[in-house]
Amino acid sequence: MRTVLRICGVPRSTYYYRLQHPEPQRPAGKGRPVPGFSYDKTGTQVKDVRIQTWLRRLVQGPNGAFGYRKLTVLLQRKHGLLINKKKVYRLCKSLNLLAPKREKTSVVPRKIANNRVVTGANQLWQMDIKYGYVAGQRRHFFLASIIDVFDRNIVAYHRGSTCRTPEILRTVQKAIEARKVGQRDTPLIFARTMALNS
Repeated sequence: MRTVLRICGVPRSTYYYRLQHPEPQRPAGKGRPVPGFSYDKTGTQVKDVRIQTWLRRLVQGPNGAFGYRKLTVLLQRKHGLLINKKKVYRLCKSLNLLAPKREKTSVVPRKIANNRVVTGANQLWQMDIKYGYVAGQRRHFFLASIIDVFDRNIVAYHRGSTCRTPEILRTVQKAIEARKVGQRDTPLIFARTMALNS
């Protein structure tokens, strides 16, 4: 045994002390045990089984696409529960109600007009489609604008509640007519979409 301890670099006294005084093993569980109930606003206990039933009903209705945070708010409002989003997450996970996590997509750097040398107007146009939310009217709005990269002027724009292909084509046609561009001189157009905070 001396040879093994010498090779390992452990003193004999330490080895024999550990034999006489083994370390107490700690329990493998993490945190406190799950209580199995929550309280409502009146102070009465509501069992987790009942909360799981409410969660199933909420997901079957029009709120099927909601995540655990919005489900927490619904439970608090509809049933008056004093419940944490972490508990709702745990209950949803046990019921297999959680949507799969989104895959992280790599952000593509914007390379608009990086590889082009613009020497004059009407050589390169850039189209921005921006959208925002009108809180008072509970609807979205769109703003599609075509900008000349050379002089940074707005050539044409579309503003409205929809932004589909016909509206974009009309906006491009307006821009071509406004700048009196011929068919041979039609500029390149790059498009991007951005959200506006309103």
